[in-house]
Amino acid sequence: MRKSLLTCVIALLFAVGCTQQTATPRAANDMPPHQEHQTATAQVSPSGPNWAKEALARSPRHHEWVNVKSGDRTVSAFVVYPEVKKRATAVVVIHEIYGMSDWVQLLTDELAAAGYVAIAPDLLSGMGPNAGGTSSFTESNAVGKAIRDLPADQITADLNVIADYAAKLPASNGKVAAAGFCWGGTQTFRLATSRPSLAAAFVFYGSGPDSAEAISAIRAPVYGFYAGNDARIGATLPKTQELMSAAGKTFDIVTYEGAGHGFMRAGDAPPPAPDADEKTRDAYVANRKARDEAWKRWTTILAGL
Repeated sequence: MRKSLLTCVIALLFAVGCTQQTATPRAANDMPPHQEHQTATAQVSPSGPNWAKEALARSPRHHEWVNVKSGDRTVSAFVVYPEVKKRATAVVVIHEIYGMSDWVQLLTDELAAAGYVAIAPDLLSGMGPNAGGTSSFTESNAVGKAIRDLPADQITADLNVIADYAAKLPASNGKVAAAGFCWGGTQTFRLATSRPSLAAAFVFYGSGPDSAEAISAIRAPVYGFYAGNDARIGATLPKTQELMSAAGKTFDIVTYEGAGHGFMRAGDAPPPAPDADEKTRDAYVANRKARDEAWKRWTTILAGL
């Protein structure tokens, strides 16, 4: 019975994708934020390795790369603007351990589709071969190592100048929130300890500071998004909750049961091939469900800032 149900779910997802491919396109503002993105990803072959890049190429929004000075460094950042009449809240998107990936850019675009000025800095700017950024690395393992070697204070300084830049953009209303994923989630929590003006911190499966002194400096509400099947990060939560509670700080978390670490990216991807094994299909369904629920929660909170 379970296998039959999963088969029906996967078949339905593919059917939705086929329907969206042939549907008449609508303007971005006529679609729920996540539906537009689902339309784009459904058009990409599940077996294609560049689904995020191809989906991003279909976006009607204005994208641009900017260079922002951070002390004696220059940080490259990807900016996407919403198609709205009023000035909007800005969101700093902090990438995973994989650096400035196509998926991070796609998520940044999706935030703009939801009505926010979104900016994603490449925190490896100037740190790669020939003073390049993430794209200058030829081996994916090298990206992770380089990110782990980044000085903590440099990361926070870069994020603060990017937040300052975002707050002053003509399209911004001056409010700046931050959201990070995996390694970026941890950096989001750390940024909250150094930026009193941060409107909110959205931590996706990242760990929190381990000292009461760091926690005491947090002024922004922190919202956590965690996976049920993620013991490594899950094991850190009790201490973080204890420290935040003792300091009287807001730490509102939701754990998505059945989902794994990285469910925002995994849930964004196209469905697995029809001949995928049951475990793979189970994981996809759980991650997709978590991704959609987290997106709804995230954008609902953003709308109330």
